[in-house]
Amino acid sequence: MKAARFDYLRPGDVAAALAALAQTEGAKLLAGGQSLGPMLNLRLARPSLLIDVSQLTALQQIEDIGTAWRIGAGVTHARLEDTLLPGGEMLRTVAEAIAYRSIRNRGTIGGSIAHADPAADWPLALAALGATVNIRGPQRRSVLVERFVQGAFTTALQANEIIESIDVPKPSPAGRYGFYKFCRKTGEFAEASAAAVLDPQSGAARIFLGALRGSPQPLAGLAQQAAREGARAASPEAVTDALAQSIADLDAVERRMAAAAVMRALQQVFAP
Repeated sequence: MKAARFDYLRPGDVAAALAALAQTEGAKLLAGGQSLGPMLNLRLARPSLLIDVSQLTALQQIEDIGTAWRIGAGVTHARLEDTLLPGGEMLRTVAEAIAYRSIRNRGTIGGSIAHADPAADWPLALAALGATVNIRGPQRRSVLVERFVQGAFTTALQANEIIESIDVPKPSPAGRYGFYKFCRKTGEFAEASAAAVLDPQSGAARIFLGALRGSPQPLAGLAQQAAREGARAASPEAVTDALAQSIADLDAVERRMAAAAVMRALQQVFAP
């Protein structure tokens, strides 16, 4: 199937992209196009105007801002896979496991968050990292990733706004992370996924479960237990209890896969 008719614009800067968004009802942004392209071809998306921001230099910067890495929304998965960022090692781990290299060469971190596919890796991983989305529109604002993604394919981004960058906090030298996902085969979307970040020096303790029907879900109680008790929190009993208390609508198969993903993420955190 071919895409429905649309107009195409490649603006010269972010301001021009925002102006086009404000002036055209039904306009849509195009970055890597790895999610939007298939939706256009299947006519699940029918924008009146496609605004191509894939070449905007302002969205492709990676900046060290001291306590965090500021990642431009247009930075590709492949670039994060290939770039060594001290304190941003989890970004590389997540990026290199996304789909296939051909997709990573085009897909962008900002596009993944804006699309908010429940099985996507970045909304899950960035929520666990405590990352913040920097949004540019009529006013600039910043929103934690865990609040930005509001449900399946639903975010806090307004029609006249664009994701400009994502701030990813750097852990202390004592910080540890874990990220694990089950896929039917390499390169496919996750059937179950989990991410954990524990940093005793900064006090950060976050565990999120992904690949659900909506947004990634926090396991706050389990995260605090892991911060207190260490590896004992990765036991099947502890994880199963945490899932029962936090997410009640999983069926038996989903619960077993979710528990296994959480345990393996925690095992990475506590690995010697």
